[in-house]
Amino acid sequence: MNRFRASEHDVASFRARVEEAHALLAACAGYVEGTVGRNVDQPDLWLLTTRWANVGSYRRALSSYDVKLGAWELLGTALDEPSAYEVVEPGGELNEPLARET
Repeated sequence: MNRFRASEHDVASFRARVEEAHALLAACAGYVEGTVGRNVDQPDLWLLTTRWANVGSYRRALSSYDVKLGAWELLGTALDEPSAYEVVEPGGELNEPLARET
């Protein structure tokens, strides 16, 4: 999930850029589904949501040439907050945060 702020004067341009970024991500291996949304109470707040087969697919997509070339400028304007979440199933086990081995 990536949230953005777009001024009312930039809506048409922002919409085109976020839809292009979504299309580039959707073309990557491991993409499951995604949407572009706009907040109904704060119309300057936008959301790009994508689901991936696994976190590796998401990270590889962000590193792909086409995404770097066509979407990173927009993605760099996302609000500075965590963007990757795990799905929490009722009664299911949660991911355990562990430090990477070096």
